[in-house]
Amino acid sequence: MAIITGSLLKNLFVTFSAAFKKGFGNAKPVWKQVAMRVASGSKSSTYGWLGQWPGFREWVGPRVVNDMKTHEYSIINKHYESTVGVNRDDIEDDEAGVYSPMFEEMGRAANVFPDELVFGLLSDGFSTLCYDGQNFFDTDHPVYPNVDGSGVAETVSNMQVGDAPAWFLLDTSRSLKPIIFQERKKPNFVRRDKDSDDPAFTNNQAEYGVDCRCNVGFGLYQLAFGSKAELTAANFNAAIASMQKMKADGGRPMGVNPTILVCPPELRDKALEIVKAERNAAGATNINRNAVDVLVTPYLS
Repeated sequence: MAIITGSLLKNLFVTFSAAFKKGFGNAKPVWKQVAMRVASGSKSSTYGWLGQWPGFREWVGPRVVNDMKTHEYSIINKHYESTVGVNRDDIEDDEAGVYSPMFEEMGRAANVFPDELVFGLLSDGFSTLCYDGQNFFDTDHPVYPNVDGSGVAETVSNMQVGDAPAWFLLDTSRSLKPIIFQERKKPNFVRRDKDSDDPAFTNNQAEYGVDCRCNVGFGLYQLAFGSKAELTAANFNAAIASMQKMKADGGRPMGVNPTILVCPPELRDKALEIVKAERNAAGATNINRNAVDVLVTPYLS
């Protein structure tokens, strides 16, 4: 039986930290394929520039400064944590090593946690507002005839209605992405295991945990298309056409071209059939082969 000393607890924390880092490093998050990371330096960050799409004009006379539109679209950072307890009897009995796999899994979970946030938000895009005051996926996003946002707006759609499992087309070829992952504080692994700490006195436990501060929000709706219609070649083609016709205020084409199809596991076979098969169901050449990449994720609700 080991005597619980400060040195023992320190060494144990080193062991658990190593397991945490191993799990963190072995994880394969995919959120960076669809979202842009933005470092946040305060409680929240405001993205007033989302309504401005920079373009070029012939330089005749003085420069024309494109003022950033003030949409007051803000993302408030949230504080997240995960904590586990280790029985101090196990530490005394030299059994603490059996906990290492749990801390390795905690590290993996910490690294893929942004996946849960990013794809969860994508799923909620049919009922969650973006910078223009409309749901991110909606049928009536306003587009104005003048670059300064004046005039009578026309409306455009970036969604298909239906009652099938949702799938999404995204243009991720630009520095601006459809989703924003805002990070205030990276995951931090900490301990509370001293004799004087409350968990030891009250519950005969040593506690170890990780916390982070972050949140997610929407970028440009023009770079995303959400569908609850059946995932068919016809609906896929209609979605691509809709995205490619997107225009900025003033009527200038935005040059949107989807690069990735995101779907839940139950649509994997249909997605691969549409964009990876050499021939379609009729035996003809599949014109959509490799038109986009396919990303299957279980985090779509």
